[in-house]
Amino acid sequence: MCGRYAASRRPEDLVEAFGIEKWEPEEALAPDWNVAPTKEVHVVLDRPLKDASHLRPVRQLRTLKWGLVPSWAQNPEGAARMINARSETLHEKPSFRRPFAQRRCIVPADGYYEWVTAHDERQLEVEGKKKRARKQPYFVLPSDGSVFAMAGIYEFWRDRTLPDEHPLAWWVTCSVITTEAETAPLGVPPAEGPRSLSEIHPRMPLMLTPDRWDAWLDPANTDTEGSLRELLAPPPGGLMRAYPVSTAVSNVRNNGPELLEELAAPEEATLF
Repeated sequence: MCGRYAASRRPEDLVEAFGIEKWEPEEALAPDWNVAPTKEVHVVLDRPLKDASHLRPVRQLRTLKWGLVPSWAQNPEGAARMINARSETLHEKPSFRRPFAQRRCIVPADGYYEWVTAHDERQLEVEGKKKRARKQPYFVLPSDGSVFAMAGIYEFWRDRTLPDEHPLAWWVTCSVITTEAETAPLGVPPAEGPRSLSEIHPRMPLMLTPDRWDAWLDPANTDTEGSLRELLAPPPGGLMRAYPVSTAVSNVRNNGPELLEELAAPEEATLF
């Protein structure tokens, strides 16, 4: 899954990396090393400009809320439960199938956090001697340090309690697509601990390699049973690395570049 990630790149860097044609500097978000559900996030999407005289899709950097609210929802209360969409069922789930066909985006990140329960801690929980096992967070990122382009979908929701001219009358929200975690060895494994992403968690965000960006963002492609499904295939193995970070990231109130500092070893010595 993807429940927390880091996004510290400057908007100007994202503009260059993704070939952005349109963005509003006043909407730029500050670096965030602990992005949590329901926060505002940057996304990349191709869409005609509002009130434009042409219908050509324009690549834009937009600010959306993380946690998808379906267009037919009565209220936005379930957004925090819809931060992820499983790649295997995108084409059939009522909340996701139309955005999958028509409104796809990329959620740029430095990488994402995932938590592993230490063996001894897990055993204490099983034996009923501990109510909640302590978990060791890992940071997962491209081994070459490039932007982590997470596949996403977005949707529009109209708040009927507000008048049309109200600035909050329309919500634009998104979900990150997840897939089965890689079982192949990590490109750069930690000194000790998990040797593959699947040993950290059975799910992971679907990373789109640059050769898939244009096809994924193309709003003219609505072939959910063919070419779009092919884009959901996991990327080649060996592109990722993972390393342990401080448990400080587990508290959403903590936010700063120190959260990405690599630990020499997991805080729990008996992870595996």
